[in-house]
Parts: sequence; C-alpha cells; structure tokens
Amino acid sequence: MKKRLSDKEEEIMGFFWDNGDMFVREVVDNYPDPKPHFNTVATFVRGLEAKGFLTHQKIGNSYRYSAAVSPDAYGRATLPALVRRLFGGSGLNMVSMLVENEKIPADELRRLADMMEQERRERDG
Repeated sequence: MKKRLSDKEEEIMGFFWDNGDMFVREVVDNYPDPKPHFNTVATFVRGLEAKGFLTHQKIGNSYRYSAAVSPDAYGRATLPALVRRLFGGSGLNMVSMLVENEKIPADELRRLADMMEQERRERDG
C-alpha cells in the first residue's frame, strides 16, 4: 500500500468492506439521495483498482469489483503516518485525545492496558 486514500476513496472502500463484491451501480446505490453520478463513482472505482485496492472480475459486459486490501491492513498501513501527522508521533497523545473526547470508554481503556501488559509479558517471555 503506497499511500493514504482520499476521504471519497475511503468512503467507497468502506462500501466494499461492508458489503463485499459489487458492481459500480451497487456502489452508487449505497449512497443516500442525492446519489453521485454513475460515471463519477466509476472513475473512483477504476482509480482504486489502479492503486491496488480493488480487483475486478468480468461478468458479461460489466465488471464486479472486490476489495484487494482488508480494512485492517489499510488501518495498519496508514495509522503510523496519521499518528505522526496529527499527534507528533505520540500514541499517548492520540489515546489521550480519544479519552478526553470520550471516544474510548473507561472499560475499553482498561482492556487496552490489559492487552498491552499481555503483549509485554509474551515479548519478555
């Protein structure tokens, strides 16, 4: 994965990650009204394929596209740059902001601390 996707590209990938293989018409149908133009969505889909995020299978005179990259793989690849850009490279700053804005409830924060402790124990043997 070479670079972060634009917001629109991430939105389209989200449709594939949520729904699986789709034709461009089905992608358009996922949008609320007013729906974007078919050709606009098709251009984004072709761009995502050129970047390696989608693949296609020819079915009749059309193409059915599928995600070539999982949301987890995309997140793992893009998170470090996001943390560097928005939080000065500090995971603590990122988590602190999420806690302050109540995006991470206390029970999830405790689970995160437990996961980190478990990983440390496994690493240290």
